[in-house]
Amino acid sequence: MQTYDVKKEHRALYAPKPGEFAIVDVPEFAYLCVDGRGNPNTADAYRDAVEALYSVSYAVRFAAKKQLDRVHIVAPLEGLWWADDLSVFSARAKDAWSWTMMIHQPDWITADLVDAAIAGVRRKKQLPALGLVRFERFAEGLSVQTMHIGSYDEEAPVIERMHEFAASQGLALRGKHHEIYLSDPRKVEAAKLKTVLRQPVREN
Repeated sequence: MQTYDVKKEHRALYAPKPGEFAIVDVPEFAYLCVDGRGNPNTADAYRDAVEALYSVSYAVRFAAKKQLDRVHIVAPLEGLWWADDLSVFSARAKDAWSWTMMIHQPDWITADLVDAAIAGVRRKKQLPALGLVRFERFAEGLSVQTMHIGSYDEEAPVIERMHEFAASQGLALRGKHHEIYLSDPRKVEAAKLKTVLRQPVREN
């Protein structure tokens, strides 16, 4: 039985080279998502969102193996980030950040399977954000991305250079800043954290 791993199946999207900016076309993917607002380091809403996403993702994985005889590795946590006033990012005013935390799901995962998984988790756990988990598909399309190695708080200069690169290629920014967290910050020191930084763009 072959195990699906989105990081291997879509290596160009999940393993860009550090120090280089790449233009990619991101196809439509399915995700489990939870929306929220606040400092990811301190907000209960963020912690609750991540706990709910992982709980449902592992329940989906178990159900897919049992019902569909298909196995996949639970994908890394991802996040879309935005704010009404973009200056809050450079100022690191994290309490004003809005976010959608997400975990990619394989193409064979259905809404019915997700609903059943959520119901199963609800019978076992009382999770504050479980009712906020939704299943959706979206295509990010044309984007610029790079790999950042280091602390999350050191991303700003890299993001600024990524935006400058996009402009130099005749591309305009659109949509929400996207991050993919390839390292577990509980186990990896800040200087070695690997994070994919992605920005959707459009041609001018």
